[in-house]
Parts: sequence; C-alpha cells; structure tokens
Amino acid sequence: MLSFLAAILLIITIAFVLRSNKRSKNVPPGEMGLPWIGETMAFYRAQSKNRLFEDFVEPRVAKYGKIFKTNLMGSPTVVVNGAEANRFFLSNEFKLVVSSWPSSSVQLMGEECIMQKEGEKHRCVRGLIASALSTSSLEVMMPKLCNTIQVYLDTKWVDCDTVGLFRSAKVLTFTIVFECLLGIIVEPRVLTTFERVLEGVFAPPFRLPGTRFSRAKKARLEIETMLREVVREKRRKIEGKLEEEEQCGSLLSRMVRAMIGGEISEMEVVDNIVLLVFAAHDTTSFAIAMTFKMLSQHTNCYSLLLQEHADIVRSKGPGQNLTMEDIKKMKYTWQVARESIRLFPPIFGSFRKAISDIEYESFLIPKGWKVLWTTYGTHYGEEYFGDPLSFKPSRFEEPVSQYVYVPFGGGPRACAGYQLAKLNILIFIHSVVTRYDWSLVHPDEPIIMDPLPVPYHGMPIKISPKSEICPNVHQM
Repeated sequence: MLSFLAAILLIITIAFVLRSNKRSKNVPPGEMGLPWIGETMAFYRAQSKNRLFEDFVEPRVAKYGKIFKTNLMGSPTVVVNGAEANRFFLSNEFKLVVSSWPSSSVQLMGEECIMQKEGEKHRCVRGLIASALSTSSLEVMMPKLCNTIQVYLDTKWVDCDTVGLFRSAKVLTFTIVFECLLGIIVEPRVLTTFERVLEGVFAPPFRLPGTRFSRAKKARLEIETMLREVVREKRRKIEGKLEEEEQCGSLLSRMVRAMIGGEISEMEVVDNIVLLVFAAHDTTSFAIAMTFKMLSQHTNCYSLLLQEHADIVRSKGPGQNLTMEDIKKMKYTWQVARESIRLFPPIFGSFRKAISDIEYESFLIPKGWKVLWTTYGTHYGEEYFGDPLSFKPSRFEEPVSQYVYVPFGGGPRACAGYQLAKLNILIFIHSVVTRYDWSLVHPDEPIIMDPLPVPYHGMPIKISPKSEICPNVHQM
C-alpha cells in the first residue's frame, strides 16, 4: 500500500515539475528581481521622473524584446508593447483578461465603480454613461458648457496679466463634469478634497496616520458623505416628481432613476461619480496644457490654428454660442490636440490580469499574472509614426487605428467620455486663442508625476486681451 502511494506521489511530483518547467520555458524573458519587491523600486523611480518608458520599458525592450516579464508590486507582470498587443489584450477584456488596479486605487475610487465591474453590471453602467454622452445629449449640453468656460474667463482672468493655465483647466474641467454632465452644483473647496484623494491612488495602501493613503481615505470619506446626500436629495425629487425638466437628462438623474429601478445601488452611483470626476478632469486638463505647450513651440502651427478659429468667429452673429457644426470646423485644432496627446499621453497604460493561461506570440502568460500595456509602445514607435518625437499634427489628416493611438484606451473599457473631453479641449482652446494673446512663462517647463503627469510650475502664461481679430467673441 505504501509503495502504491509513493508511486502516485512520484507521478504527481513529476507531472508538477514538467508543468512548471514548461511554464518557465515558455513565459516571456525578463528579470523577476527580489521576492515581492521585484523591480517595483526601479518602476517607481522611473515613474516619479515621468520617464517610465525611457528608463524602465525601453532598456528592457532593447534587451528582451517587445514582450518581457517583471515583478511589480508583488505580482508577476508581463509588459507588452505594440499595436497587435494592444488589440489582443484590450479587445479580449472579460474573455482572457480583466481590469486590475492597485489596491489603493480600488479603495479610493470605490469597489462598486465601473472599473471593477464585469458582465451585465458593466454593460448597465456603461450604457447609462453612454446615453448621457450621446451626440444629442452633448448638443443639448453645449450652451451650458460654453457659458461655464465663458463665465470662468470673465471672472478669473479679468485684469490679470499672468494666470495658471493648468490650474484653470483643472477647475474648468472639474466644474464641467459636475455641473454640465452630472447636474451637481459644488463649492470650490470640493476640488481640493478630490485632489487629496488623488494623491493616494498609487500610494502604498497603509492606513498609518500621516501617510498619503491615510489622508486620501479621509478625504474620500468626506466626498462620499457629500455625494450620498446629493444622491438621496435627487431621489426625493424624482420620486416626488419635483425634478426640474432641464435636469432630467443629466447623468446623475439617469443613474438615480436606475437606482430607483433596482438596476444599480446607491454605492454604485457614488463610486461611479468619483471615478468619472477623476477620469475626466485630470486627464483633460493635462491634454489642454500640453496642447498649449506645443503651440508655443511651433508658431507656424499656431498661425494655422488661429486662422481656423478666426474664421469661425467671423461666421457667427453677436451673442451666438458655438454649435456642433462649429466643432466640426475645428479639424486642424483637433489634429494639434491629438498630436500633443500622442507625445504627452495623460495615462502611461493600464494593468490587466489573466483569468486563464494565455498563449500569445509563442509565449505563455500564466493565469493570475498581470499584463501591462503601454501607450508609449505605439505612440513612440517608428513603425507607427515616422520620426515619432517630432510634432506633426498632419499625421492625423488620415484615420489612425485605435490600437495604434490609445490615449483613451480601447475595447470594452475604452473611455466613455472621449467626446466630452474633445468638446472641453476644443471650446477651451477657442475661448482662449480668440480672446487673448498669450505666451508661456516657462517654455521648457518640465513634466513631473504627482501622481499623474503635471507641469512642474502649473504652466503659468502671460495674457493680454486681443483687440480686433475676433470682435464677437466677448458675446459668444
């Protein structure tokens, strides 16, 4: 009997060894580093200098190829680069991989938000967001969006000779998400509270007093308390048929109606508001800042862009707002913005987790391993964009594959707020360039990570009102 058990044990051991050897031979090349720590410190050092691609990814690509293994934050991770890799992993969301964010990000964004959802729950929430951001919904939103930017410039930039461009863009995009998209009026201090939450999204998830994560959790609780009351007040108005007609189409109204119908919970409404605010306002404000940075360095491009906006202003009557037709005329401006975002993507990439063993490019990615795809893997690739480090808006005169140009992701988790971000960027640029002459205070201002990329000085610009070029813009 003992010899029989020993034989069975020997067979199991041999099978395990053979399977382990097969896996170790087929996984991508690379270094795993120390247990748990792996190459995390090198990753964080590169991230803190906003040089993740140059200092962390590129040297390993040169050594191992476009697919390599590493160990980040305690997880074996495969880093992939290139359009085909983006297509494979982003389009196979829910089938082969699922979204996988650090614990600190999940706790601060909320465990009930859409980035944590799969299947029917994901489709339900995404459908609500998509309906609030449809072409018809955005067209209805346009006058309010234009007015929000107009009022801000009239009140905050008046009589100023120097303003913080990045800060202005942050305040405006934050206000637009809350007031134009969600229909929530917020006090200025709420932005400061949100920023305290953001500080901890990539910090180690330790609740020790005084740590970034601890401060972020406290701020998150303040926001959650405020939003719960907003959601409950909205529910009272809807159930009492007291909701104002203009608020019926807001995203908050749509989510609360779904909550009343039992499709989503109150916590899902709160968590998704938090996520949407972060996803929209930080990335959009950075895109705006980088567009102005590139325009300041390429005066020929700025001349072409300015002419496009002058033509739009001259075609409008006094007091007329921008329309969707005007947005369609901003073709060159959008090329400039897209090229700026290509060179300075607001997000480096994102993590996925393999939910089964994955065979890709003759390699095996074991179940449970993380996968990190990167924007820079294609944005800076010579085979995708010739002379990739040069600023050439004309690249976007023709369509570019979504899996080559990926600042908004791709697949089922592609950014649902893409069109709102586009409107925000284009209307802000129009409002500034048609009203002001401007110049950067620090033309070569460095970009740092805090924890997302930001201009080191906040991108201050000198401004002076224009005199003649766009006479109707003050009444837009």
